[in-house]
Amino acid sequence: MSLSLRLEVDLDKIKYNAAKVIELCHSRGIAVLGVTKGFSAIPQIVIALREGGVDGLADARMENIFELRNEGCLESITLLRIPRLSDVDNVVKYCNVSVNSEVAVIQALGQAAKKMGVAHQIILMVDVGDLREGIMTENVLDTVRKVVKVEGIRLVGLGTNMGCFGGILPEYNNLNILVNLSKMIEARLGVPMEVLSGGGTSSLLLVEKGEIPPGINQLRIGEGILLGTDTTNHRIIDWLKNDAFVLKAEVIEIKLKPSVPIGNIGRDAFGNIPEFTDVGIRNKAIVALGKQDAYIEGLIPVDKGIKILGASSDHTILDITDTTSKIHVGDELAFHVTYSGLLSVSQSRYVKKVFRKDNIWSN
Repeated sequence: MSLSLRLEVDLDKIKYNAAKVIELCHSRGIAVLGVTKGFSAIPQIVIALREGGVDGLADARMENIFELRNEGCLESITLLRIPRLSDVDNVVKYCNVSVNSEVAVIQALGQAAKKMGVAHQIILMVDVGDLREGIMTENVLDTVRKVVKVEGIRLVGLGTNMGCFGGILPEYNNLNILVNLSKMIEARLGVPMEVLSGGGTSSLLLVEKGEIPPGINQLRIGEGILLGTDTTNHRIIDWLKNDAFVLKAEVIEIKLKPSVPIGNIGRDAFGNIPEFTDVGIRNKAIVALGKQDAYIEGLIPVDKGIKILGASSDHTILDITDTTSKIHVGDELAFHVTYSGLLSVSQSRYVKKVFRKDNIWSN
C-alpha cells in the first residue's frame, strides 16, 4: 500500500456499528437516519450505512445530496440544515424531507413543490434549550396553524437538536417537550405528528438507559455509527467499534531539540502567539501532515506515548520521547480522528481515502 497521507476506512466496522445502533433503536420503536455529512457522503461509506440497515439518509449539505442522487441513491434523504430561501427548488427536487423553522421558507418550498407536482415533507424544528435552530416552544402552535395552510407542503412532525451549539444534553424532560407539543397539536388542530425526531448521537445514551420519552420515534445518527463516540456526553460507546477510521502520515524528520524555541516569540503563521513549557531536550518527529490537510486538534495519536506539540500548514510536530516504539524516518504513524477531525480529512483533497471490506483494501 502507498505510504501517501491517507485515511484508512474499515467499512465492515461501520456496517457493524450501524447494525448495532439500529438494533437497539428499533427495539424502542425508533427509526435511525444515517447522517452522511461527517464524511462528505463518500459513496463507499454510504453503502456501508445502507448495508447496516439505516432507515434513511440525512445530510446538511446540498452538494453532498446532489452527489448521493448522482450515484443512484434512491433512499429517502432528509436535509438537516434549514433550507436557504434561494435554494428551495433544489431542496424539493432532491430531498424527500427538510427540517424548517421559517414560515417564509416553508411557503417558498410549497410554491416549488406545487410547480413540480409533488408534496414536500417537512419537520418543524423546535428549540428546547440548545439555542441553535428552531421555533421557541410558545410559538409552535401558531406556526403550525400557518404551515398547514401551505399548499405543496406536508407537515410530518417535530424535531429538535441538542449539543451542537449550546452543549445542552438531551434529557427526558427536554425531549418530552416534543411529545407534549405533538399531543397538543393533534388535540387542538387535528394534525397528526407522525415523526418526533429527538436529536442525534447525544440522545443515544437515553435509548441505552431506557429513559427516552415514549413517542420519540426518530434519531439522526452520525458520530455514534462512524466513530463509536459521543462527544456531547464525553464518552466512548463501549459496545461499538471505535477505530473504523485511522489517519496515517509518514515521518519526515526526527531530531533531538529543545522544548522552547530560541529567540523572541512573535505570532505563528496563523496569527497566534504560541506558548511553550521548558521540559528540556526532547526527541521530536515531524510528519508530512499539516493544517491544510486536517484539523490537527481533531487527531489523537494511536501510540499513547506520542504527543502532538503543534502544526504548521504542512508539518505536524510530535514529541516521541516517551514512546516505547522505535520510530525512524520513513515510518508511518497512525492517528485516530474525532468527529471534527473526520469532518476535515474527509473533504481534504490531499488525504487519500482507502477502504477495507472483507479484509480487502481498495481505493
